[in-house]
Amino acid sequence: MSLTSSSLRRGRQVAAAAMIGAAALALTACQDGKSSAAPHSSAQTTAASSASDSGAAGQDTPGKESGTARAASGSGPSAQLGTDRCTSQDMSLRLGHADPGAGNIHYPLVFTNTGKSTCALRGFPGVSLRAGDGRQIGAPATHEGGAGKVVKLAPGRSAHAVLHTLNDGVKDVPCRPTAKIVYVYAPGSTDAMTARTEGLRVCGDTFTVTAVTPGAEG
Repeated sequence: MSLTSSSLRRGRQVAAAAMIGAAALALTACQDGKSSAAPHSSAQTTAASSASDSGAAGQDTPGKESGTARAASGSGPSAQLGTDRCTSQDMSLRLGHADPGAGNIHYPLVFTNTGKSTCALRGFPGVSLRAGDGRQIGAPATHEGGAGKVVKLAPGRSAHAVLHTLNDGVKDVPCRPTAKIVYVYAPGSTDAMTARTEGLRVCGDTFTVTAVTPGAEG
């Protein structure tokens, strides 16, 4: 064999070995890249899942948080009373006729809705008696009975509370001077209303008022 042929053969063998080595290195690098990328991808998936779960937990759940918000904003009667409460500007007031019996005297205190929309009352009015010059006569009325239910008043409809005192002589306590004005705060109101009276006087140191109930009496 000639020197030239031998040299060519060795060159081909070296080149083939180099190609095989390069291919092996490339395959190893590719496998190493896949194995190192796999944990990173798994970690990203786990983190994304955790973030998604955390976001869902932080959102309002229908029927829970939103239900609480609805309750707070007032879907029940008490809240409706707060937004639809009858005010002195949309009501008239009058004192009905005395109803005496068995030593007791009762007076209906009638509130009438003079506005254009339905409103509500619940509880006790604040009541005191005044002389013609506006001077208060004695202590205000105390509460008698329970607070009652919400009373809805359509336009033109009425509700009433009942004032209670005693006949003169039932108790050995002097009567107060006869009032000329009944000075009233409707339940929950800070604006006073007044009604005229010619004969209401407190005797026996008894002066009470009930919660409002539907209807007008007296």
